[in-house]
Amino acid sequence: MIRLSHDTTELEILPELGGAIGRLRYGGRDLLRPTPEGAADVLQAACFPLVPFCNRIRDGHFVFGGHEVQMAPNLGDHPHTLHGQGWRAVWTVDEQTLTRARLSYRHQADEWPWDYEATQVFELGAKRLRIGLSVRNLSASPMPAGLGFHPYFNRTDRTRLRAQVSGVWLSDADCLPVEWLAGRWEKDWRNGDQVTHERLIDHCHTGFSGWAEIYEGERPVVSLRASADCRWLHIYIPPGEEFFCVEPVNHLPDPFNHANSGLQGLKPDEVAAVWMELSIA
Repeated sequence: MIRLSHDTTELEILPELGGAIGRLRYGGRDLLRPTPEGAADVLQAACFPLVPFCNRIRDGHFVFGGHEVQMAPNLGDHPHTLHGQGWRAVWTVDEQTLTRARLSYRHQADEWPWDYEATQVFELGAKRLRIGLSVRNLSASPMPAGLGFHPYFNRTDRTRLRAQVSGVWLSDADCLPVEWLAGRWEKDWRNGDQVTHERLIDHCHTGFSGWAEIYEGERPVVSLRASADCRWLHIYIPPGEEFFCVEPVNHLPDPFNHANSGLQGLKPDEVAAVWMELSIA
């Protein structure tokens, strides 16, 4: 674990657990769901990086640039490979000061047949955290690449979410997008709505403006900003849990089976980058 601090804002980072955030606190208050002591599964972390793709790839199979790729499941017996390799990897601490840290992960071609290097930069300021995430294609051929963030926020009966989105992809039983609807669906996120539902919400929203806010009742507690190409916002609300996820990403889930999914093709030595900033209200 490494720790950064700026006045009463504190950040814990877990390089060996997917380069994830362990805790983000302000004035002794947790702004993200805290990681349990001794956690061994990155799914228990406060936030982790999505690289070099976000969410699920159907059956872990796709064809790109002459490569036919078949990836193994990486979430138990769930058949659709998700979130890339970075979240399951050990990251290296390349730089650390009191308020800034730089981590990297180097991937060597395997079932994902491209070499790449991913980098995270954490910058802690007065009442804010900014995270930059990038990936560089180190292979001799083009590589598909997507990036995003997977923060877990605390939830109570009074928690509300407001996010500027224009539509939603509804998911099937395997959490893969199957139907797009313009405007709202059940929850009115644009005007703010309760973060509670009797059924699982696990949908990708389109037209994300890069801005979202989380409230306790009428009181704003956390503001989220993301880079311009994070035009999708994945919202995950499991019923009965004391957390939910608001994930800014730069492409749609199952991107190889949808046109205009946002997934990029990186030329050799080309870099893609995104950022997310969390501010304390």
